[in-house]
Amino acid sequence: MKILILLALAGALAGFASSAQADAAAETDGRALAEAIHQRPDGRDSVTRGIMTLTGAGRRERVRESYEYRLDGDEPGESWNLIRFTSPRNIADTAILVHNHPGGDVDQWLYLPAAQRERRISSENRGGSFVQSELYFEDLEDREPHKDHHRILGTETFEGVEVTLLESTPVDPGNSVYSKRLSWVHEETLIPLRIDLYEGGDEPAKRVEVQEILEVQGYWTVMRSTMTDLGSGRVTVLEVEDIVYDTDLPRDLFTTRGLADPERARPYRP
Repeated sequence: MKILILLALAGALAGFASSAQADAAAETDGRALAEAIHQRPDGRDSVTRGIMTLTGAGRRERVRESYEYRLDGDEPGESWNLIRFTSPRNIADTAILVHNHPGGDVDQWLYLPAAQRERRISSENRGGSFVQSELYFEDLEDREPHKDHHRILGTETFEGVEVTLLESTPVDPGNSVYSKRLSWVHEETLIPLRIDLYEGGDEPAKRVEVQEILEVQGYWTVMRSTMTDLGSGRVTVLEVEDIVYDTDLPRDLFTTRGLADPERARPYRP
């Protein structure tokens, strides 16, 4: 009887060890995949002419045009983004400046032309809507992989291609609006084709879906995507009309002075 008990216990311990090893491997591979996604080649800088369309769930459709300027810094995790709307007239020249610092800290400033001044976006407002879209201010950040625990859940087919399902949860729950992200990652391009965003519940609150990818100047580029609020049914459509990479953007474009000057970036538009 003792022998049988010992054998059963040994089997249980072996199963537990095997499960623990599998979990550890899933976490190690998940971190590696998250790092690869974050480091995906996308040029030293880029300028994008885009269209944002607010639609869905009985909403009166609104179309906005903008330019986005991005520059990577010299240190890992350092980058700057400037998004400026050019139409319609009621939102023209409205802009946001994002500084992503090494280590994961982020600063954001919003420029409102009616007030002719910029205001800093506090960390408490990271879950606020960006210009009445389905994007939060947090969605404009370049979130570094070390801020989350990552785990691979397996592989499956999405829209006819094989993808890896990656689960990411914040290391510090107070560091994100989202309690969990599930990403359907196309490993050839390292682009998540779908991301389900959870805000504490068992079901996702929002969903990102990519409809079109194109190789531009040797870089895989998302040309059309949507952000859907799954509760309200409202949708923000993001489309790239034109994009250029590696244009040697100047650093002083990404200052609060550049943010408050709508003409400063005009010469760099594609």
